[in-house]
Amino acid sequence: MFPTPSPDQSVQIEVAAAGQVLRERHQQPASVLYLDSGRVLLGVREDGVMRHQLGVVEGPFWLDAATALLDQPCAVDMVADTRVQLRRMPVEDFKRSFEDLPQAAQTLLRDMATGYCQQTELAVSRLAQDAEARCAQWLLRHAYNAEDGGLRVTLHQRKRLIAAQLGIAPETLSRVLRHLREHGLIAGTGNVLNLPQPRALQMVAGF
Repeated sequence: MFPTPSPDQSVQIEVAAAGQVLRERHQQPASVLYLDSGRVLLGVREDGVMRHQLGVVEGPFWLDAATALLDQPCAVDMVADTRVQLRRMPVEDFKRSFEDLPQAAQTLLRDMATGYCQQTELAVSRLAQDAEARCAQWLLRHAYNAEDGGLRVTLHQRKRLIAAQLGIAPETLSRVLRHLREHGLIAGTGNVLNLPQPRALQMVAGF
């Protein structure tokens, strides 16, 4: 139901090879991508690899029409799984074409776009929760008894190496540690972390 890009010769067809990143998460593009042919993976990349695949689409298909319609950044990474052919439509032109649709169709498409974005955000947030569990498990495995009777972890490795062990991006590890700190599950500065609530941390870890 979304307006299809004009086949006019002025709309140049782009070709991308398999493995090429078409969209990155949190990116706010100025155009909307229409997939003419080929297959694209949707998911979350970490360290340049699609570690969590959430879906796959084949052309013809609008890749990011929902987020563009709602003025939201891309919720997932998009990577060409095969050689693909694409066309770009400027966001402004896309919205003008959308406004030419009957009001009932506009309302339906906005509702569908909202539902799609909410479901995608939920799926990505669940991946973040999985990262929290892995991080909590790592902290508990490396914890030792401190002199004051509490549990403590000394980070002997760089966070980038720890993140690689956990199979997550360094940015994800930093975000998870910040979240655990905000909830009082870790404390301390530098490379020494205290675990003031080990029982709560065990619940996060799924133990």
